[in-house]
Amino acid sequence: MIDSPLPLLFLDVDGPLIPFGATRQQFPDGYPTYRAARPVPRGGGANPLLTRANPAYGPRLAALPCELVWATTWMSDANACVAPWLGLPEAPVVAWPDPSEDEGRDGLHWKTRTLLRWAAGGPFAWVDDEITDRDRAWVEERCPGRALLYSVDPRRGLADDDFPALEAWLRAAASAGRTGS
Repeated sequence: MIDSPLPLLFLDVDGPLIPFGATRQQFPDGYPTYRAARPVPRGGGANPLLTRANPAYGPRLAALPCELVWATTWMSDANACVAPWLGLPEAPVVAWPDPSEDEGRDGLHWKTRTLLRWAAGGPFAWVDDEITDRDRAWVEERCPGRALLYSVDPRRGLADDDFPALEAWLRAAASAGRTGS
């Protein structure tokens, strides 16, 4: 958990940064691929799907008024592979509970409760491709106005037009401060 004056940005990798699941009609030549913004440490680019992550998004993510937190099953590989690919510094990584510890989810995504605990009452945005209306309602009951659950279509991933919405929400949350004023 982090104590930061800025809102947290919980970021998933598969779906938001590495799109998947599109049809040939959507991308007849396959997904666009990219080269890393700067050299990636040895072993840091081993996942072949990583080339789908747009390195131009690294500076855009870094410019957002937030504390980036990896909220992904990539775990520490997010810092070893994804961060260098995007040209980002290392960021905190959410440690997920053992599945047996997260029983009785009542339709919630398996990440929802853990992310709310990580936020510790502070404002946060969560960017993922698996957020549901049940997650939104559950979070709103527990922290109204202090959370943005931002769903991304995994077939396209984050796109240029997603950044203004994220930036506006994060700026508003940052200016309100962690106290909710």
